[in-house]
Amino acid sequence: MPRLTLLLPATSRFAGAALPTALARALGRADRIHADAGEQAQLARQFRLLPDRWPHAALARAADAGVDDATPHAWLRADPAYIRPDINGARLLAIGHTLGIDQTDVDALLPALRPLFGDAGFTLDAAHPSRWYLRLPREARLPGFASPEAALGEDVFEHDAFATAGNDADARRWRVLASEAQVLLHNHPHNAARAAAGRVPINALWFWGGGVLPDAIAGAAPTLYSDDPLLHGIARVGRLQAMPLDDFANADGEALVDLRGARDPRALLERWLPPVIDAVPKREVALDFADGAQFVLRASQRWRFWRSPLASLAPRG
Repeated sequence: MPRLTLLLPATSRFAGAALPTALARALGRADRIHADAGEQAQLARQFRLLPDRWPHAALARAADAGVDDATPHAWLRADPAYIRPDINGARLLAIGHTLGIDQTDVDALLPALRPLFGDAGFTLDAAHPSRWYLRLPREARLPGFASPEAALGEDVFEHDAFATAGNDADARRWRVLASEAQVLLHNHPHNAARAAAGRVPINALWFWGGGVLPDAIAGAAPTLYSDDPLLHGIARVGRLQAMPLDDFANADGEALVDLRGARDPRALLERWLPPVIDAVPKREVALDFADGAQFVLRASQRWRFWRSPLASLAPRG
């Protein structure tokens, strides 16, 4: 029987949300599994990369500019960011699309930043207004930069790859580049114009996701529906079929549906999950949450009538 897998945000996101009756009944009767938590662990359950590493920048680049463009080089995301100093340090408060970046911002800021990175032997470009990339030699050594998801809202010094690298020459080089980019952005008149328009400044670049494309990728499902450029890059390298999320209409066959980016958990419960539950007689359905909770639903579970409906997705405590 074909399986439909839904990637979902952490169950804690559903705190206070009432489950529709049919969904609560189906989840109460489902098989439950607890796996490793986190984005990478969740994706690793669906995709096998060879070698086993997750170069987010290279994979997103493959989606934005094609596999042929991404293959010859190493890539590092250098996403536009807003870092606000406070009494205890500095916090990463916005990055990429959350800054409301458009092509006007790119056209104003990139020409000022390119010479800085060009002098270091790197090429900076923006394949998408909110996704900026550094093209590097394949052999480039990089510090362990933190992802935006790990650092957003927190003190940036707690996620400082330079601090843990000691006197490493490559780490010092990247520290200098990050500091000089901040100075250029802080002094750029375009940020004054953004402030005058009531928008936060783009005052930093956030480095993350470095690496080269994997040699091969195998997916658990041949078709995926997602708006995440990372997954579209995975699909291109792995020769899987990838389509926008809105194209999914409970299609038949094996498929992976990426709902991790949903802003309104109630919309998931009311719009996305009920039709999927209704289709269980035709195929197996797996719900995979970012915190490792999983539910597997099969038609035969309808005979588990003694099980109580699930009261809530959110964990107690």
